[in-house]
Amino acid sequence: MAGQFTWTYDAPDGVYKSHAMSNKLRYAAIAEAVFTTHARPEPGFGRKKGDTVTITRTANLAIPTDAAFAEGEKVPIDTFAMSTTSITVEQLARGVEYNDLAQQLSTFDLEQPIQKVLRNQMKLVLDTKAATAFKSAAIKFVPTTLSGGSFETTLGTTALVNLNVDLCGVIRDYLTDTIHAPFATGNRYIGIGSTKALRGIKSDPLFLQWRQYIRPGDVLMNSEVGEVEQIRWVECNYTSSLSNTKGSGSVLGEAVVFGDDAVAMIEASTPELRAAIPANFGLDKSVAWYGVLAYGIVWETAIDGEARIIHVTSA
Repeated sequence: MAGQFTWTYDAPDGVYKSHAMSNKLRYAAIAEAVFTTHARPEPGFGRKKGDTVTITRTANLAIPTDAAFAEGEKVPIDTFAMSTTSITVEQLARGVEYNDLAQQLSTFDLEQPIQKVLRNQMKLVLDTKAATAFKSAAIKFVPTTLSGGSFETTLGTTALVNLNVDLCGVIRDYLTDTIHAPFATGNRYIGIGSTKALRGIKSDPLFLQWRQYIRPGDVLMNSEVGEVEQIRWVECNYTSSLSNTKGSGSVLGEAVVFGDDAVAMIEASTPELRAAIPANFGLDKSVAWYGVLAYGIVWETAIDGEARIIHVTSA
């Protein structure tokens, strides 16, 4: 019919046609933060303790071929050695500014979503810091075949395959039999692997055969996917912490496997949100997260009995 009103062609664009706004604010998803929970808080350090903590370590005594000695001889004497390493805190912070006019006119209360995204940012920044400490391990493992690879202290080999169940066994045996690293929890090590690294393990036909489910009294760790060869594997899906593109043709997903007392965390000021005093007669506002802390490897050597971490990576 001539002159008939139609919604599609006669109504103007904009709020006249679509003026309803959802009262739910959506947030962008973030990656899981998994490294910070595996760094051990250093006891005795905090506020008013300066900016550096010195960790003192004892070396093992040499094991003699035979400890027997003849009557009348003096007891053989070994040399007792100690060493230290230091961790220095640093200030970490990021903030967001907004003004009172935006707060007054916006449908949503800006303060709450700003605080939430700042907390998310803080979690991932700290996780990357902790991951960097774990990856500073002296021992690197580069997978070159489906059943073996190269343990190196000076990285120079390129990875040719991804992780699998057999390679988990190679890493476990090196931790147990070569460097005698103590277990991280109970009688198991902990592995943190990128999504790609764990896909290599989970896609291995042997995975279901070797996987052991949680035992009575055990607590499932955040993002834990299963246990292989006495290694409890945790997934890291944040590529700034662990890469998915290591090795030839990006075949390898990065990972770390570690025992007890691997990385320490020192904290002078616990990370928290802080609101600034409003400026310009209360019109200019800002909020930030702030903390004074650091993560550091406890044993940075590759010495038997001292090294605690194996970093799975590639040149």
